[in-house]
Amino acid sequence: MSVLFRRCASPRVGRVAATLALALAGLSPSLQAQAPAPNAELIATRHAQEAELQQLADVHRSVMMPMRDGVRLMTDIYVPKGRSGGVPLILSKTPYNMNWWDVRNGAPRDVSAVLGAIKRGYAYALQNERGHFYSEGQYDILGPPATDGHDAVDWFTKQSWSNGRVGMIGCSSTAEYQMAVAGTKPKGLAALVPQGYGAGVGRVGGWYEQGNWYRGGAVQMLFITWINSQQNAQRPMFAPNLSQSDLTRLRKSFDLAWQGPSIDWSKALWHLPVQDILKAVDGPPGVFADKMPVATGGEMIKRTPNDPRWDKGGLYNDSMPFDTPALWFMSWYDVSVGPNIAMWQHAMKVASPEVAKQQYAVIAPVAHCSYTRATENTVVGERSMGDARLDYDALTYGWFDTFLKTSTKTGLLDTLPRIRYFTMGSNTWQSSDVWPPKGATPTTWYLTSGGSANTMNGNGALVAKLPKAQRDTFTYDPMKPVTSYGGNVCCTGTAIQAGSFDQRVRETNPAILVYTSEPLKEGIEVSGPISVTLYVGSDAKDTDFTVKLIDVDTEGRAWNLDETIQRMRYHTGYDKPETRMEVGKKYKVTLGPLNTSNFFKAGHRVRVEVSSSNFPRFDRNLNTGGDNFSETTGVVAHNIVFHGGKDTPSSITLPIVRAVKK
Repeated sequence: MSVLFRRCASPRVGRVAATLALALAGLSPSLQAQAPAPNAELIATRHAQEAELQQLADVHRSVMMPMRDGVRLMTDIYVPKGRSGGVPLILSKTPYNMNWWDVRNGAPRDVSAVLGAIKRGYAYALQNERGHFYSEGQYDILGPPATDGHDAVDWFTKQSWSNGRVGMIGCSSTAEYQMAVAGTKPKGLAALVPQGYGAGVGRVGGWYEQGNWYRGGAVQMLFITWINSQQNAQRPMFAPNLSQSDLTRLRKSFDLAWQGPSIDWSKALWHLPVQDILKAVDGPPGVFADKMPVATGGEMIKRTPNDPRWDKGGLYNDSMPFDTPALWFMSWYDVSVGPNIAMWQHAMKVASPEVAKQQYAVIAPVAHCSYTRATENTVVGERSMGDARLDYDALTYGWFDTFLKTSTKTGLLDTLPRIRYFTMGSNTWQSSDVWPPKGATPTTWYLTSGGSANTMNGNGALVAKLPKAQRDTFTYDPMKPVTSYGGNVCCTGTAIQAGSFDQRVRETNPAILVYTSEPLKEGIEVSGPISVTLYVGSDAKDTDFTVKLIDVDTEGRAWNLDETIQRMRYHTGYDKPETRMEVGKKYKVTLGPLNTSNFFKAGHRVRVEVSSSNFPRFDRNLNTGGDNFSETTGVVAHNIVFHGGKDTPSSITLPIVRAVKK
């Protein structure tokens, strides 16, 4: 299991060291005389790790690295001892707790990732983003300015032990700063390994997600739960003139970690207005809803998808250069697989010819940053994916050996496929030089019904030939939204569990239209982007339309694959003036593409759900046509999906790779 892959803010406990008995023997007599504490084994392991680290590396903790504006960032640096010649560096920059001492357990923190790098001949550095923990300055998403990353790379390459090459690694917000830093083109940045990096993608092509803040113009509420523990403008700080040794000692007693009250987000996210959700749980002020002294100005909830303030922070956008070799890791049940794929493809498009060939991708069948949690029987939500393991250490260190070690010839790029992706259903790893895979044929299926597609017991269907014109109607009450059940999400606390779940428990709701194909006579592989076009109407000024793609197995279980949404005020484009709907008018809307690789076995059925809410995965549209973030009262919308006929051919287009029997 690779210790380079971390999920959100949760540190991974290291392996039990073989020297555990010796470590226990080395504890003080007073501690030995006490009854073993529940975490005694962990503490012993950590002390053994620390002893090994001190033996193998020159340890430089609590280095306050200066940025160009004078702000200093807390940095821990580990350099292999006894190395002749320059040493390459792996850098992990993070908003999370990287304190070298685990204050709550009274022991050193897990350093297995550091040891892994040191033993392979790398220096390793951990750095807190500005405005977090001991790092100075004001926090904004991804710790901007992006020049902080540029300055850090420049600083490292000038050290006497450096070979002048730096690689960056991390998952989630320990990865998402990487693209914008690469966009500043620091001289020593030689390779990236970003994992689950969607919140670093601001705007790429048609994706105006602004760091996973939006999907289809609707707010992804995961950011509200996450940012509650991250925006910490009000925090304790020590005097700036403390020595490095004093800071290192103080970190054994104070890690400055935010310790907020426990919150049941499954209830808290219902609060209106949305802009006051954090205030209602007594959360801290900060960039979510308040004006802040940062380049973007804060007030994220008040921005539109095309607000120019997004471009002033730490997000990457496609007006910036990109020319760094990168090994991109994604996952099917992460919140960001769509923009992740778009970013990888964008990098191949805009990089110089040589570097464009040095962009590789892996898509795993797991939730956010859960790559190394795959087992012989990987279960994501309730659905088994079979054996989804990969040797991530071999991939990541093979990558860094290729680009950071000046004398190493790995041959990795001769054998590494451009994209390695896991196909669910057949539960197999596959490879391709392009995405979607060669031979993927766009195949359109049409929505149809007898006028009552409501619930899984209705008469909605998916058919290959264009049917006669018909319509389905449903009522969307924002005070009684369709609630989320599993899905492609992360970081929502108690509100949603990511993954694939049997959606039948939701499909009895008449606010959900259900369209299902006949059982497949032969299995089909669907791999690539999936587009959905709807013809809709409403009696509300503004509303949303949501879509889920589902694999219905022979037992009737309805496994969700991907989901999307479109806020109608933005349906003509995020860079165009907002529109409001008119009663009696039909609107064509193409939802942002879903993405998956799934084998629908013979006897299975393809299903599409259409509704107007998927809450709290996405915030509720209150249907008023107002700003939605300051409002407390919504109106009921009576929504229509038109389908069939030459004027309203609502459809889904699937990239079918081939028809085979499995």
